[in-house]
Amino acid sequence: MEYLPFKVVSPRGGEMIFISDFRCKFLFCISHKLTVIFFSFFPAVNFDHFQILRAIGKGSFGKVCIVQKKDTKKMYAMKYMNKLKCVERNEVRNVLKELQIMQNLEHPFLVNFWYSFQDEEDMFMVVDLLLGGDLRYHLQQNVHFSESTVKLYICELALALGYLRTKRIIHRDIKPDNILLDEHGHVHLTDFNIAAIVKEDLRATSIAGTKPYMAPELFQTFEGSHPGYSFSVDWWSLGITAYELLRGQRPYVMRSSTPANEILQTFHKVHPSYPAGWSLEMKSLLRKLLCIDVQKRISCLAELQDLDYVSDVNWDAVLSKQPPPGFIPNRRRLNCDPTFELEEMILESKPLHKKKKRLARKTKDQGSDGSPQSGQLQQRLDNVQRDFIVFNRETSKRAVGDSESSELSTREENKAIEDGQNNNVKPAAYLSG
Repeated sequence: MEYLPFKVVSPRGGEMIFISDFRCKFLFCISHKLTVIFFSFFPAVNFDHFQILRAIGKGSFGKVCIVQKKDTKKMYAMKYMNKLKCVERNEVRNVLKELQIMQNLEHPFLVNFWYSFQDEEDMFMVVDLLLGGDLRYHLQQNVHFSESTVKLYICELALALGYLRTKRIIHRDIKPDNILLDEHGHVHLTDFNIAAIVKEDLRATSIAGTKPYMAPELFQTFEGSHPGYSFSVDWWSLGITAYELLRGQRPYVMRSSTPANEILQTFHKVHPSYPAGWSLEMKSLLRKLLCIDVQKRISCLAELQDLDYVSDVNWDAVLSKQPPPGFIPNRRRLNCDPTFELEEMILESKPLHKKKKRLARKTKDQGSDGSPQSGQLQQRLDNVQRDFIVFNRETSKRAVGDSESSELSTREENKAIEDGQNNNVKPAAYLSG
């Protein structure tokens, strides 16, 4: 049986250290003249812990299916990425970076990350299951989003962007394809594959994103006429997305193949049109989000909250998902392209539901006349195996809970000692988990 890395928790410092070379978990905390050792074992989650139900889509570097965790019966979305393909396409770095970013995030308007594990063939990410479909799907179904609905989407996504800013994260790929709806119609941002972490007072300079949603300063950075960019690029993308949801088309006509210099010319020559049926307040908000001048663009949550248009918004209520969205996905249908299931069952050369038999057969074959990968390629695959980040949010939450409980106990004991009410503190042993 494989076990998770152990974690050393210091309640006084509030720090947690992950030590990956060990396969058990110790929680070690120090109180006033008292040492308490927590010891527990948590089996690592793997492919066998899930029942595969059906394929529902494709991610940036893999496919997605619905799964059920066998012990808890909870439903999740599982994204799986073939290691060999990732290595051949030089995509491993992005996958590992996404794992690193997502394990430190948790927010009501993000698609939250629960588990990651690997086997010989694939890397797996298990995340929240949101069956409302992505906004691209609903646009393709000719759904008309009302202004009040889009206003709520803007507020919910703005809270997500505000949270990401506290983590110094630029998403860099906000678009309808990466915004999923839950069954009640609330939005959730997903796909951190090309996200960037920027240090204080520094700018990002690498170019990434989907061209029709990328801010002008990204192209200016590419052309060498701008020193870099920051969080403002996500707010531009939010503006493009909101405009598209309202009108069914984007404000600027461009394709992924359009050269950067032509796109920059388009920004300066074309002025987006705003239909007469839209409120003046919504038009004003979109103009502020789609301002080419970064200094004049709405680029943070506080600037949005200062607008009269959202003065009636109860932000605490929005954060707790109290306001009902105007559009609720059809719960009687799966809001995705049904051909994904056919691809997995018929066209896919290595369907996920046959993985266990395939790996067993592969192991047997390699025992006799197996054909190993070329030396350099095998080394890169070995590096993936070594560098992959195994994650389990359930045990992380439990460890944090143990830490907080221990810290509270420590404070109470210290206070009792200071008050002279507890001069004979007896050591105690705790078994967590």
